[in-house]
Amino acid sequence: MLKYFNYDIVFQEVPDEITLAINITCCPYSCPGCHSTHLREDIGEPLNEEVIESLIKKYGASITCLCFMGGDSDPEEIARLAGFSRSLQKGLKIAWYSGREILPANFPLKNFNYIKLGEYAEALGGLDKANTNQRFYAIDEICTMKEITNRFSGRDF
Repeated sequence: MLKYFNYDIVFQEVPDEITLAINITCCPYSCPGCHSTHLREDIGEPLNEEVIESLIKKYGASITCLCFMGGDSDPEEIARLAGFSRSLQKGLKIAWYSGREILPANFPLKNFNYIKLGEYAEALGGLDKANTNQRFYAIDEICTMKEITNRFSGRDF
């Protein structure tokens, strides 16, 4: 079971989207310099279909994207909830911020529009830094991952 600590409307995590970001707890990583160390703890409320449906109804057309921030302890559940979320609001995009280096085998990309991969490495910085180890991908209709990390800083790869 996934748990979430809080959520917020954000503008920088997914390019060109007004995103409802849900911060998920029980993070399995211990990234040095992490700004959200409390998310490593087993705290928060259960994240389920009812919660997601309530949040999407609350914000409605004010949001264009729903982003799961974490959830690496149960990627299958993230994928399942992403698939459910897609059905709730026409045109709502779905993103996942993961600290994984690679996706699990047979991961259902069809449930997502965007995925961020890579642990936070303090010395390399986040997505907006030229030397970051993290990568941000757009997922197209045929489930191809296209790297668009450069959208965060305007750099070319």
